[in-house]
Amino acid sequence: MSRQFLRSIERLTEAAIFASRWILAPFYLGLAFSLFVLLIKFLFELVHIAQMAFTATESQVILGLLALVDLALTGSLIVIVIFSGYENFVSKIDHSRHRDWPEWMGTIDFTALKIKLLGSIVAISAIQLLKQFMSLNTVSDRDLFWLVIIHVVFVASSVLLALSDRIAASGHGPSEPTHATPAPTQSGSKKHT
Repeated sequence: MSRQFLRSIERLTEAAIFASRWILAPFYLGLAFSLFVLLIKFLFELVHIAQMAFTATESQVILGLLALVDLALTGSLIVIVIFSGYENFVSKIDHSRHRDWPEWMGTIDFTALKIKLLGSIVAISAIQLLKQFMSLNTVSDRDLFWLVIIHVVFVASSVLLALSDRIAASGHGPSEPTHATPAPTQSGSKKHT
C-alpha cells in the first residue's frame, strides 16, 4: 500500500515538473511584445533618417542605416529565441496548416539555437563596431579598443562553441559502427539522452 502511495506521489511530482515548462510561455509572449517596442524604435530611426536625408553627410546616412540594420538583426534574434525556445522547452507548434512557415522553424535544437544566437550577437557586435569606425572623430581610442576586444571575444566564443559541438557530434559518430549487432538500439537510446 505504501509502495503504491509513493508511486502515485512520484507520478504527481513528475507531472507537476513536466507541466512547469508552461511557466516559460509568458517569457516568450513578453519577447513577442518586445518586438513592438523594437518596431517603434525602428520607425523612429527611419523617420529621423528620412528627415535628414537631404542635409546629412554620407557617413551620417550610413550610420543611420547601420542603426536600422542593427535593429532588424535584433528583431530577428528575438524571433529565433521565441520560436526555437518555445518549441524546444514548452511545446511543439503544429505548422502543417501554415503555408508560410519557414523551414528552419521546428528543426532548431538547443545546440543550433546557441550557435544561431552567438552568430546574431557577433553580427550585431560587428555592426556596432562598424558604426564606431564610421564616426572615428567622436570615439576615443580606448573605447574603440574595448569594442574591438569585445567583438573578438564574441567571435572566438562562437567559433569555440561551434568547434566543441562538432567535436561532440563526431565523438558519437565513430562509436556506432564498432557495435555491429545492437547498433540501431544503441543509436536510438543515444538520441534520448
